[in-house]
Amino acid sequence: MGIDNQIYDRIGGGWWDEANPLNMLNGSFTPGRFAYFRSVLARRGLDPAGLRAVDIGCGGGFMAEEFARLGCQVAGIDPSEVSVRTAREHAGSSGLTIGYAVASGERLPLDTESVELACCCDVLEHVSDLDRVIGETARVLKPGGIYLFDTINRTFASKILVIKVAQDWRPTRVIDTELHSWNMFITPTELEGTLRRHGLRLGEITGLGPRANKLVVLRSYLQARRGRITFGRLSELMDVGEVKATGVSYMGYAVKNE
Repeated sequence: MGIDNQIYDRIGGGWWDEANPLNMLNGSFTPGRFAYFRSVLARRGLDPAGLRAVDIGCGGGFMAEEFARLGCQVAGIDPSEVSVRTAREHAGSSGLTIGYAVASGERLPLDTESVELACCCDVLEHVSDLDRVIGETARVLKPGGIYLFDTINRTFASKILVIKVAQDWRPTRVIDTELHSWNMFITPTELEGTLRRHGLRLGEITGLGPRANKLVVLRSYLQARRGRITFGRLSELMDVGEVKATGVSYMGYAVKNE
């Protein structure tokens, strides 16, 4: 059975609503990822102010807004019309200028070598043509441009935690639909090979996951499922960010060859 990518149109009006399951990707995920991405830019000696950036699979605009606040000129791309409308409205109400467009990662509406930064979070494990998405990303990046990403590893641990616990097991699953397929998860070796084919050199990978105590995470999942806390609060309690282990989820960056 295929994954349910139509969910982003069904409930994509509520990305910024803490009671909406999609808001889990904000809570601590957004600051956790962004702290790492900012550290990458700092280590590379890049001042983000004025850089042109694209957020591929932007959803409700969580990451796009973070880059815009740094002074980047941001384009947000997503195939969900509902999500893009939500992102555009929220950016407007926040006084941020972000150019949003309804489009897929397989066909980005951007000129070749037109951006210095590309960000892709919670996307690669959802696409049917990974090679084409990476190829399009490489096309729009300038030589020396930075590709920031995260995705889910295809391991036994991810099958248990992401598929069984977070999706299949009724007491703890976040939403009653199939968000992920284990077969579509991507190992770091597979991703590095795809990046290399398109002229992107992997800089590093690091783990992305909860830093809270495992019992706290499990209890929080149960509370959210029973409606005792919001999904936004669940995300905050998980304290997601950079971790050593890459067996479930990982993030990293690559650089386009000069």
